[in-house]
Amino acid sequence: MKKTAAILAVTISAASPSPASAHAQQKTMSIGTGGTGGVYYPLGGAVANVLSKSLPNVQATAEVTGGSVDNLKLIGAGKSELGFTMADAALDALQGEDKFKSGKLPLQALLVRLSEPHACGDGRRHRHRDSMADLKGKRVSTGSPGGATEVMAFRVIEAAGLDKDKDMKRERLGVAESVNAIKDRKIDAFFWVGGIPTAAVTDLAATPGVEDEADRPRRPGREDERQIRQALYARARSRRARIPATTRTIRITEVWNLIVTGDKMSNEDAYTIVKTLVEKKADIVAVHKEAESFSLDNQVQERSPIPFHPGALKYFKEKGIGG
Repeated sequence: MKKTAAILAVTISAASPSPASAHAQQKTMSIGTGGTGGVYYPLGGAVANVLSKSLPNVQATAEVTGGSVDNLKLIGAGKSELGFTMADAALDALQGEDKFKSGKLPLQALLVRLSEPHACGDGRRHRHRDSMADLKGKRVSTGSPGGATEVMAFRVIEAAGLDKDKDMKRERLGVAESVNAIKDRKIDAFFWVGGIPTAAVTDLAATPGVEDEADRPRRPGREDERQIRQALYARARSRRARIPATTRTIRITEVWNLIVTGDKMSNEDAYTIVKTLVEKKADIVAVHKEAESFSLDNQVQERSPIPFHPGALKYFKEKGIGG
């Protein structure tokens, strides 16, 4: 009897997973987003929440970062599984150009998100800057070093015939910091690329003593538009892409956004993540309306300079989208 009991005890112990082995089955998923004053962070938080609730043994976390460039580098270093990015920064990373000259990153797209507007805001009352040339000699924030706002800002400034280092006093602030600097009269203008609404810009527009149209965009002139227009940049044509102002509406430049991963994610995981984000879109929209663009209609290769992950393509094809 004693021998039988001992054998039974050993068998039960071997069959029952220890707390350590149960914990090992839990997958952690880091999602690179952006600063707390922008759109990527709240959107990424909603994505992380949906994935954590919907996928077994997955704990997803939205990470505060400098933005697109940081997110891509984190994926390249294996420190993040997913990242939000603008299409221009992603293409630079894929080709090893600009801020990614140290090496190409093997990126794959999971979802295309509707394009984001690009604008240069001026916070001084009654001081309208109607062209990029008006920024000469001014104090200007071109975005945080780790974000794609800086990438696009540099290209727009160059297209306008200005030197980013010689023709202006340049700061490198995120949107929240830029808004505070405008309020404190420490800068004259700032570049911003983000969805609508962006919390920090909305806050600036509602600040007493700041121009009523603080968030109205300053777009390049027609000549500038012709110089910077590429496959990645386009003059916004949809009504959604117009920023409403107190007295008028102005069209702006926009760029597509992506959720990307590296080359380590399995086809099964990519398929499940994309399926979950598309089919649980309503839960994400409840947090931020920018998630409306997690639509199958946007998932076409023409809108992404990054090849889609095979797992994502499998889901799209099941839904009748070529990918």
